[in-house]
Amino acid sequence: MDIVCLDLEGVLVPEIWIAFSQKTGIPELSRTTRDEPDYAKLMDFRIRTLKSHGLGLRQIQEVIAGISPMEGAREFLDTLRERTQVVILSDTFTQFAAPLMRALGWPTIFCNSLTVAPSGEITGFRMRCENSKLTTVRALQSCGFDTVAAGDSYNDLAMIRAGKAGFLFKSTEKIKADNPDIPAFEEYGGLLDAILSAIGE
Repeated sequence: MDIVCLDLEGVLVPEIWIAFSQKTGIPELSRTTRDEPDYAKLMDFRIRTLKSHGLGLRQIQEVIAGISPMEGAREFLDTLRERTQVVILSDTFTQFAAPLMRALGWPTIFCNSLTVAPSGEITGFRMRCENSKLTTVRALQSCGFDTVAAGDSYNDLAMIRAGKAGFLFKSTEKIKADNPDIPAFEEYGGLLDAILSAIGE
């Protein structure tokens, strides 16, 4: 039995932190896992930056409310879910995800959570598990699933390589150049065809 594991930001929806960076005019918040492989280091930097500017969860949620899925993402996901099981594995947070999942038709998502003070200040974060994407893929495999994965960032590479097939989607030129053995796609049609071929559809 197959299950497809997809990253969220950069694959199905725009990057939340880039949108927030553009809205607030704070360029340093535009760094993502495409730029920084160490997720804990990246989040600690984001939390410090938010605090220094007096920004918290409410302001980020206001920006997220205005984010729509990438063009063609809902159709891609709907078509894929008609053919096989799909789960979104994301390093985003439960406090961010609901509006995006609503826009995508409420697919299953496994993500992390933020620690938020009563004032709305983001004070920390809690990962669902260590190496969450790879750990989840391994757990699914232990349940008898063959996994196929797609993502765009450094933190997706382990889950992409762990399954029977894996793909990069709308990734950076550096990540593609550093991983030439991973097929890379820029359009949903090509990615859909590759996934369906991998699962024998």
